[in-house]
Amino acid sequence: MTEIMSAREAVSLIKDGDVIGLSSFVGIAIPEAVHDAITARYREAGSPNNLTIVSTAGSGCFDENRAAEPYIREGAVKKLVLGHSGSMLNTKRMMANGEIEAYNMPLGAMAHTIRTMASGMPGHLDKLGLGLFVDPRVEGPGLNEISKDDSMVKVVEVDGEEFLYYKLPRFDVAIMKASSVDINGNISYENEPVIIDPLPMAQLTKANGGKVIIQVDKVLDTATEPRNVVVPNILVDAVVVAEPVASGEEVVVKRDNSVANIIGKRASRELKKGDIVNIGIGIPESVSKFAKEDGILEDIVMTVESGAIGGLPAAGAMFGSMIQPQMLYSMCSQFDFYDGGGLDICFMGGLEADRYGNVNAHRAEGAISGIGGFGNITSATKIVVFCLTFNAKGLKAKEEDGKIKILQEGSIAKFNEKVRSVSFSGARAFERGQKVLYVTERCVFGLCESGLELVEIYPGIDLHKDVLYRLDFPVKVSDKLAE
Repeated sequence: MTEIMSAREAVSLIKDGDVIGLSSFVGIAIPEAVHDAITARYREAGSPNNLTIVSTAGSGCFDENRAAEPYIREGAVKKLVLGHSGSMLNTKRMMANGEIEAYNMPLGAMAHTIRTMASGMPGHLDKLGLGLFVDPRVEGPGLNEISKDDSMVKVVEVDGEEFLYYKLPRFDVAIMKASSVDINGNISYENEPVIIDPLPMAQLTKANGGKVIIQVDKVLDTATEPRNVVVPNILVDAVVVAEPVASGEEVVVKRDNSVANIIGKRASRELKKGDIVNIGIGIPESVSKFAKEDGILEDIVMTVESGAIGGLPAAGAMFGSMIQPQMLYSMCSQFDFYDGGGLDICFMGGLEADRYGNVNAHRAEGAISGIGGFGNITSATKIVVFCLTFNAKGLKAKEEDGKIKILQEGSIAKFNEKVRSVSFSGARAFERGQKVLYVTERCVFGLCESGLELVEIYPGIDLHKDVLYRLDFPVKVSDKLAE
């Protein structure tokens, strides 16, 4: 049952060799006081050590000296299983450099696996991931040479159909961030920008005989309305009271005349009234700005995979929260909706694309951000719009008098013969009948049976000099090429 204690007392519940489940989302909902106490204890006593961390959406503050980053870097953690690591600046470099055992799985598959295992099942069956990097026949979830655990993702057949069978290490400890604890020890999330999946994570931990640690902002002197309790006291061991660090209300959406705005402006034209939408982090965030300016924002419904519906997606470090959302619910439920085809259109970024329409969105040279919700969203949405530059590192472009001018080309190609790793399969998307566009600052590609097809160039862009000449592979040019 719930006991209020200091962060130092709470982390004393963690033993060497424990598996820790973290319920955070990119850079938000992070119990920093608890993480700080783990770092302090490890520096003083060398314990806890030999830890395994499982985190669906990462646990970093875009600052390598905050959250879990210090004790990961200093050696307390031996193994990572992450859905996303983009906000973990040092950790994503360690994974890419082979300095720590690390695995990456689609965010939705991890969330659903936790929920399934919480009910006593050994693992979770999912179509998601077939043909992508996580498929053992492609690469498998291991991110480097020292990551050889092949027990977490397997290919199985049920009634003649292929599935991936996902398993995760069972949690000894779960750590999460909430708003308050009431006089009965029940946990609520009334002031949080996201809820994520604290309940199934706590259920799985307690089913394994583990400990649940929750950091809150305050202690209530009354009982919480029963329907507003998210984690009941029967699942909670330790509550740490600490001042909140950030709020979703602090987000400021900035605007500039950049390459991202050229892409966002063109991509936003794919929106139509009544659409249910997901917008990814990075360049796609500019789509919501133009949707607002064009007056269509009021006629569509924005969603984000953390579990928010309605409102305006927050950008940058607060990605995952929504400004003035209409509803917040669990991430598992949001992925149920996504996987069932609930989205009409999504706008996603990408590190690179290849001639076959495949996209790599999770693995850059020298750093691994992880696939996150990208896999679920792009595999089930009716219209997928990738927003990425034609090349990178030095690219400069501007729109002037209705025309696009390339001021300077980038030195790194984003469209290549073959991607480094497959986060999105063009062939499988074509089989599913999805409409797929690849919107850049100078042209638009579509997906056809053979792969990429050039379907549009912008005013001011020369077809041969600015597009075809700069590709290292032949590309089909549409008979109906539009300007």
